[in-house]
Amino acid sequence: MDKMFRTFFSATWRRVPVEKRGWVPPVEVLEKEDSFIVKAELPGMKKEEIDISVMGDTLTIEGERKTETEVKEEEYHFSERSYCAFFRSIAMPSAVDTKKIEATFEEGVLEITLPKAAAVKPKKIEIVAKSKL
Repeated sequence: MDKMFRTFFSATWRRVPVEKRGWVPPVEVLEKEDSFIVKAELPGMKKEEIDISVMGDTLTIEGERKTETEVKEEEYHFSERSYCAFFRSIAMPSAVDTKKIEATFEEGVLEITLPKAAAVKPKKIEIVAKSKL
């Protein structure tokens, strides 16, 4: 019975159009002393297909992953790859300096460096020794 259920569910899921399943790229958010680093996996995409924006404390990554070639539905046995528009919105834990944001894209990994705003960076306070006369 269990095998029959898994077979049915698996076959049914594979028939659901990928546009209905959606796709959300996995991300990592790291915090350094003076910046946040966001890494997103975007395999098979070109940098021209990706848009990055920041509004307030929210970083948004969006784009569209398109099919590589024209394939008719009848030719598929199944497909687990998604070809659709996507977006990720990530709230930053604190304010960032939007003028200094940098992004690189290499081997399917988008890396965005968001420097912290000066107001939220830790400030080292120097201690001055008082001398007694």
